[in-house]
Amino acid sequence: MPPSASAVDFFQLFVPDNVLKNMVVQTNMYAKKFQERFGSDGAWVEVTLAEMKAFLGYMISTSISHCESVLSIWSGGFYSNRSLALVMSQARFEKILKYFHVVAFRSSQTTQGLYKVQPFLDSLQGSFDSAFRPSQTQVLHEPLIDEDPVFIATCTERELRKRKKRKFSLWVRQCSSTGFIIQIYVHLKEGGGPDGLDTLKNKPQLHGMVARSLCRNAAGKNYIIFTGPSITSLTLFEEFEKQEIYCCGLLSARKSDCTGLPPSMLTNPATPPARGQHQIKMKGNMSLICWYNKGHFRFLTNAYSPMQQGVIIKRKSGEIPCPLAVEAFAAHLSYICRYDDKYSKYFISHKPNKTWQQVFWFAISIAINNAYILYKMSDAYHVRRYSRAQFGERLVRELLGLEDASPTH
Repeated sequence: MPPSASAVDFFQLFVPDNVLKNMVVQTNMYAKKFQERFGSDGAWVEVTLAEMKAFLGYMISTSISHCESVLSIWSGGFYSNRSLALVMSQARFEKILKYFHVVAFRSSQTTQGLYKVQPFLDSLQGSFDSAFRPSQTQVLHEPLIDEDPVFIATCTERELRKRKKRKFSLWVRQCSSTGFIIQIYVHLKEGGGPDGLDTLKNKPQLHGMVARSLCRNAAGKNYIIFTGPSITSLTLFEEFEKQEIYCCGLLSARKSDCTGLPPSMLTNPATPPARGQHQIKMKGNMSLICWYNKGHFRFLTNAYSPMQQGVIIKRKSGEIPCPLAVEAFAAHLSYICRYDDKYSKYFISHKPNKTWQQVFWFAISIAINNAYILYKMSDAYHVRRYSRAQFGERLVRELLGLEDASPTH
């Protein structure tokens, strides 16, 4: 990207005009079909590309201002914004919101529960793959995608009861050196889940299938994948090793599939060892490490030699010796906590009832997160050093046509 690239240029690496034009077509088709069925709507005029960009900009603004409702922009209250409100009337915004669609109609071949948003997710995935080459070390996890605890604290009990429970879980493969989210996987919790996953009650089995899906583009690239207890398993790690994907994961007797692992390593000794001591069992390239630090921690890895030493640095305790695999896992875990905090800055606060719409807005949030990461890695960052919040504000204004986005294409 050239030094003159604007915030919207980076965002449109992932959500380009051709994708937005399709949303325009689908929204207009849905509005027409809806009115044929339920009666004409005299206030409706077909949406345009410029209006669709402004519509996205209004939604994204809720992540920047942290307001609970996008309608606050026009309210005249604390979260109102006159400059944004003048671009489109509240009535027009609500009309577009009523009819907004990514896919207007179900095709006869479609049985998949996310058919209304799947083409957008596929397009997003393709753009993530083409725009970014991740580092060797990556993490599979569920990012924090629930509401800001401040909003929850200010909700009344009645409002909380009215909130519908989220019907899906979102999993990602994330580059641990930059925070770029490489791949997304959405699992519907009930009814019409992808690949029939909603019928699986066994969590390790379910999470193994999630991991396979997230790593389908990783084969043969010598990546090191860090996993949490629900994904870590000997069977999965051996399967990945055949595809030249190597792993390092935390084990839990309660949450992990421990099939094939020696029981003697999974039970705690009567007398706890000294802090920093560890025990190792090996099978080929695979190592099972039991390390003690005010509690027993078990790791399974074929990515690090158990003979290599590392340290965990604690402010009060100083350096605690450990195998290198333990040090690497701890470092990458802290990276992900940090990136979760950063990614949450772009949560879109609008809470629709439709599951496909919830998935869509979370996917848009991820696209903004990735756009900012690429911006920080580009020459454009050295010209105008925007913070995350400033980049988000700039993106909103450019989508609403309030800033001159430098043409770069």
